Amino acid sequence: MNDGGLTPLIEARDLTKTYSSPPVTVFEGLDAIVPRQRMVAVVGPSGAGKSTLLHLLGGLDRPTRGSVLFEGRDVFGLSPVDLAQFRNRHIGFVFQFHHLLPEFTVLENASMPGVIRGAPRGETEAAARSLLERVGLGPRLTHRVGEISGGEQQRVAIARALVGGPQLLLADEPTGNLDTRIGETVFAMIRELHAERGLTSVIVTHNDKIAEQCDEVWVMEGGRLQNPNCSR
Repeated sequence: MNDGGLTPLIEARDLTKTYSSPPVTVFEGLDAIVPRQRMVAVVGPSGAGKSTLLHLLGGLDRPTRGSVLFEGRDVFGLSPVDLAQFRNRHIGFVFQFHHLLPEFTVLENASMPGVIRGAPRGETEAAARSLLERVGLGPRLTHRVGEISGGEQQRVAIARALVGGPQLLLADEPTGNLDTRIGETVFAMIRELHAERGLTSVIVTHNDKIAEQCDEVWVMEGGRLQNPNCSR
């Protein structure tokens, strides 16, 4: 395996995922290196395993075989509690559907990772407020989810993903539920925050325009991943 001289933040080695009922192997022996502060797009047909790969890189699912190294440390060597804490501190997630809590305000939703972590309330709310203002939602802080648009809801989800100061941003079709114009605005915001915060980002997308704006494009198809940073 060769990383082309780039320093990896996260690395997958010999990654295999098989579901047992019915038996289905999504991919087998997959290697991937995500260099620091790069934005990587993962593209390919539906069902190719793009979301599965993202979930494994983020420790949301466990592989059948193989390892995921974050700064050289195998995340699946952690206990379930430690793995949850690791995700909370180091990884931000954005999904196609925002998964906001409708009973809470915009500010409360964006603050949630800090609340879960047990950080001081004032500190967490200040960080969330700053991010929400950055994404143009300053006037919406006390609104509930049902009172804001779909594009605004996704911006809340982006703020929530970044409020804890993660190193890695994982986004699964972050514009897939939005119309073209709003989706372009949301992705432009993700790109700006990626650069401003020195993030390492992996974006699963079917949108060619989004993929073209990333530093690298990985193609996943037929259980294989074309990753320019890996060679066997």
